[in-house]
Amino acid sequence: MRNAEIADAFAELADLYELDGAIVHRVLAYRNAATAIRSSGRSVAELAQAGRAEELPGVGKTIAEKIVDLLDTGEVPAAKRLKEKFPAGLVEITRLPGFGPKRARKLYDELGIASLDELRRAAETHVLRAVPGFGRKAEENVLAALEAADNGQGGRRALLPEALGIGEEIVAALREVPGSDRVEIAGSARRRAETCKDVDIVASAADPAALVDALSSLRVIAEVGTSGEAGARALTHSGMTVELRIVSPSSFGNLLQHLTGSGRHNELVRTEAVRRGLHVSEYGVSDDAAGTTHACATEEEIYALVGMSYIEPELREGRGELEAARGGTLPQLVRVEELRGDLHCHTVASDGRNTIEQMAAAALARGYEYLAITDHSATHGFGNHVSPDELRRQIERVREVDAQVEGLTLLAGSEVNVLPDGSLDYDDALLAELDWIVASLHTSFRMGERELTARMIHAMEHPLVDLIGHPTGRLIERREPYALAFERIVEAAVRTGTLLEINANPDRRDLNEHNARLAAESGAMLLIDSDAHGVNTLANIRYGVDTARRAWLTREHVANTRSWPELDALRKRSRAQASATTRPC
Repeated sequence: MRNAEIADAFAELADLYELDGAIVHRVLAYRNAATAIRSSGRSVAELAQAGRAEELPGVGKTIAEKIVDLLDTGEVPAAKRLKEKFPAGLVEITRLPGFGPKRARKLYDELGIASLDELRRAAETHVLRAVPGFGRKAEENVLAALEAADNGQGGRRALLPEALGIGEEIVAALREVPGSDRVEIAGSARRRAETCKDVDIVASAADPAALVDALSSLRVIAEVGTSGEAGARALTHSGMTVELRIVSPSSFGNLLQHLTGSGRHNELVRTEAVRRGLHVSEYGVSDDAAGTTHACATEEEIYALVGMSYIEPELREGRGELEAARGGTLPQLVRVEELRGDLHCHTVASDGRNTIEQMAAAALARGYEYLAITDHSATHGFGNHVSPDELRRQIERVREVDAQVEGLTLLAGSEVNVLPDGSLDYDDALLAELDWIVASLHTSFRMGERELTARMIHAMEHPLVDLIGHPTGRLIERREPYALAFERIVEAAVRTGTLLEINANPDRRDLNEHNARLAAESGAMLLIDSDAHGVNTLANIRYGVDTARRAWLTREHVANTRSWPELDALRKRSRAQASATTRPC
């Protein structure tokens, strides 16, 4: 049994427990175990049979025993018992994007909906909108999700970190094979898309068979299907397909370009080539008039032949990049190395895993000049909140650590919850003691579009709010964005001087690339933050940069490419103070 199958069983068990109303810690335990099992590079079945499943993070004795039960009998006894309590179709509903066990159980309790067909009928006849928390938009989302599932678009897609982790491990191993020439990740992972269906790898080598043999022997690979001199198709333990394509060094650029671009991008490149009497394919660039074919070792050669400058992989989506490449107006995309600080992270004061001192040391190790400690406020709704008195003590602790750390400006901040009326959940006197304020929605986000937009704008109008955190609230593949009129949010950001966040948590990447580009083109300033809950997740900031690059952003669009004094001068509070000091008496 592959890791993906074991993980699916435990994810289903978590959903069943949540449907049954189990305590949140039990549900989270099984969800975390499912994640650890799915992402493991080793065969979990082999570990369990050897009595070593507890080596996996989040897998204790009880879960290890359940894995053995699953391997021995084909099912987890606890799941079998719970399935007898609920209709089979109810679990299917929980897997629709934007749903989950709580929402599915609510519809089951109030409307008796226990299958996808019943859910479809309820949405089509507008019965859903009568249930609190649902509405017209929810009905539209349900029907769209059901249509996608009918069209075979509902299969599991891995978040970018999972796909990159697999791809980078394979690439590193294949580069060590004697005779290996070039090995690169291609496809949606190279474009740094939010999710990936599979992993494409392009390679060239003097001995292609040696690369295929090396792929087959890797720990991350569960099985290899088709293979030969041109490459191999394999499956990882997590259930991801890996496509290895092997080509001669002289044609490496042709295949890499072909497998990297989106379908739309490649179609536009081919169309442009035809205008020039050329034909572009994975095999080369053919000159119809001369009857010759150019084999291109690099992608730069291909784009030059069709009259364009090189296009970065993140831009290859068919969104105007060809016109910019022809006109020489492609942007100099922001890079991770240009970020000089992180202004959204958490510590043990709320739901983080490390102390202020540990987060500061990790920020210094990354070369940062500044870091804001922004633990959750008093009413963010998930426990581990920081009361007003505790926040005052936290401010003192941050000041103490800041005085002790050389080379880093440590800011006392908070991720403050925006209440339903748009006010903040600390009083203004306490907020004024903070160096940095992130305002985010964590509760009551099923309000209507008009109310929710007004709520957000009211928070942005607060003179001390520096940044709106994860502005649309989406969780990729799990929760739809808030019902915001985003154009109005951008207008308010420009008017009030409030920064908008690209939250780099790979589950969020919020703002997404489309909204980030709209915000930047409208004149709003953006900030890329990790939202780190531990020293290890400070590195997640790379995914925020990926989003920014896909949004065509340069360093000028991103506030934290600046030094702290330069960024500080951009803030509304700084501009207000400067205006007050220059105002004539």
